[in-house]
Order: sequence, then structure tokens, then C-alpha cells
Amino acid sequence: MTLNPFKTYSGLPKSIYTLFFAQIINRFGDFVLPFLTLYLSKKLGYSLQASGLIVMVATLLLIPGSLVGGKLADHIGRKKTYLVAQSLAAVFLLPCAFLNNPEMIIAFLLLSTFFRGIVRPPMNAIVADILPPDERKLGFSLLYLGINIGVSSGPIVAGFLFNNYLPLLFIGDALTSIIAVILVFKNVPETNPINNTEANDCKEEKIESGNIIDVLLRRPQIIMFLLITIIYSFIYTQNKFSLPIMLESVFLGEGAKTYGFLMAINAVTVIVSTVFITTLTKKNKPLTNMIIAALLYSVGFGMIGYINTFFLFVISTVIWTIGEILVVTNSGVYIANNSPENFRARFSSISALSWALGGALGTSLSGKYMDAYGVGSIWPLIGVLSIVSAMLMWMLIYFTKRKKAFKAISKD
Repeated sequence: MTLNPFKTYSGLPKSIYTLFFAQIINRFGDFVLPFLTLYLSKKLGYSLQASGLIVMVATLLLIPGSLVGGKLADHIGRKKTYLVAQSLAAVFLLPCAFLNNPEMIIAFLLLSTFFRGIVRPPMNAIVADILPPDERKLGFSLLYLGINIGVSSGPIVAGFLFNNYLPLLFIGDALTSIIAVILVFKNVPETNPINNTEANDCKEEKIESGNIIDVLLRRPQIIMFLLITIIYSFIYTQNKFSLPIMLESVFLGEGAKTYGFLMAINAVTVIVSTVFITTLTKKNKPLTNMIIAALLYSVGFGMIGYINTFFLFVISTVIWTIGEILVVTNSGVYIANNSPENFRARFSSISALSWALGGALGTSLSGKYMDAYGVGSIWPLIGVLSIVSAMLMWMLIYFTKRKKAFKAISKD
């Protein structure tokens, strides 16, 4: 087993490496969204309540954007959809650098966010189209690594620009998006399945007719998977919602600072461990890795309700981050491996919708639960939910095996 990233990811098509570098550049230059709340409140003068409402709307716009992206990518092509959406997301940011009207700035920001939402489904579909099933984990893992390399360094530059050269915050974000577009335009082929003349040997990926509902109903395993991932998302979103609240109650006035350190540890763990985790688990089935991830969540998140030292919070963060790596690098693979070629991007967009729903429930319901039972009470519940989600994934494996066995008997 090699842990050398150059060996682990060697032999992949040039297009995948191009997408990797495009992700680094694009996420490095993702300057605006991380500072959107501060920009609205400190620079435009909106109240925290109004700023929160605008950020919520921006976040919600990612959902219809994703659905539109999936539809377009399956019909007109993955590359075309990516290039147009990423370019428009950049174009709508540029006026924000020069306008003084807050309402106009917000309108352009929301338009840019919508087009950013369109980008993800075609990107995921390109990876699945280019790579065979046994190499998709490596492809999704490499892109995930690229995202985190960019995200780990970009906010430092964004913070400097925010305080000193605010217009460059928007210009820099737009320029890095355009650079990513140029990379993809020159080095990634169009992978529209409608024009694909090669037969697909994988039964689950053969082109199908009908609407998205019909195709989903013919794949109950996908529906079950999407429902279970709502629970995964509910659990994972606690690191952004309940964890900062818990840290403030434990470290009294130092919660924000401690949370910042833990998020840095999360980013470093992803960058350092992704190659190792991918290599160690690449022979496992995606659902097996999802079960392992849920068990890691049960320990990493579940222990938070019982610890009160920074060292143990670091251990907790490392454990649930390894779970995060497994979830991100395997959930997309499972969707791709069970999607018809001509519905692949739409299935990816529906998957994004299930994650968004889980995240929304994870914040609203957790807040009510903590108000009723106390800040520390959420973590034992999260531990139990993690074990339940692992059991549900195991049941999905069992269901899939029984379904295949039944079909084999029916044919005989």
C-alpha cells in the first residue's frame, strides 16, 4: 500500500488532473461567500438579522441552481453547462466591485450564487463519465483534496483583501473562476451521454427513457440512499451549528477562538489524511465506507457531550473529519455507479438536495432540542443517530443483495 499521493493518483486521465487544478484555483479564489455576512453587516450596514436573511436566501438559491444544473448537464452536455454557469457566476460578481447601491450589489451576488449552484452536478457527472467505476473513488477523492487545498489558503488572502482592498475581493473571485473555466475549456472533453456511441457494460448505468421520477422509482436503492444521507447531513451540520455553541459553553468567552483552531485542524486533517484514507479503503464498497464513516461520526461527535479539554476536542475533530472524508469520497461514487448515464447529473443534483435538506433540519431541529434540554444534550442524540444511520446503510446493502439474488432466480 502506497501513501505517496503521486502514486495513489497516478494513471488517471488528464481531464481529472485538470479538474483537480481547476478546483484548487476556483476554491482558493472563493473570496466572497465566506465573508458574505461580514460584508453585508460591516460594509453595507445591514443588521445582523437582515444579513442572516440574505445569507439564507443565497444558500437556498444553491438548491434550484443545482437542479437546473443537473437538467442542463444531462441534456446539452456537462462541459457546456459548467463553462456557461461558471462564467456567468464570475460575470455577475464583477459589478459588485464598482457599484455603490447595496440593493444592486445584493441582486448581483444572489445571481452569482445561483449560477454557482449550477456548477456542481456537471462537475460530478464529468468525473463519473470519464472514469470507470473502480477508479471513481480516486477521482472524487482527488477533487475533494483540491477543494480543501484551495479552501485552506484562500480565506487568508480574502481576509487581507476584505480589510484593505475590498473591490479586489470581487475581482479576484471572478478572475480565478475565469482561469478555472479556461483550464476546463482547453483540457476537458464534452461527455454528453446522448452523443455517446459506446455501449456501457454496467447495467445500472445504461441509458434509460422516462422522466426523473420514473427512473428513480426503478432504482429504490437510490431513494433509500438519499433518505439515509439526510440523516448523515443532519449529523455533519452540527460541526457548523451546535459545535460553536458547545465550545462557547465549555470555554466561556474563548469559544470562537477555539472553534477557529478546530476548523484549522479539520482542514489540515483533510489535506494530510485524504490520500491515506482513500488508499486504505479504496477496495471497500462505497456503502461499506459509509458505514465506517457513520461509526466514526458516532465516536467523534458523540464524545463531545462528555469532554471539556481542548486536547480531547482535537481528538474528536480528527475522528469525525476522517468520517467526513469517507462520506464525501464515497457518496458521489455510489450515486454515479447507480445512475443511468443520461440521468447522472440530475441524480447528482437530487443528492445535493437531500444534503441541503439534512443541513436545514440539522440546524432548526437541533436548536429547538438544545433550547429544551440544554447545549450538551444534543451530542448523545447525534451519537445514537450515527449508529442508526450505520445500521440503515447495512440494511441497504442487505436489500441490494436480496434484490440481485431475486432477479437472478427470476431469470433462471
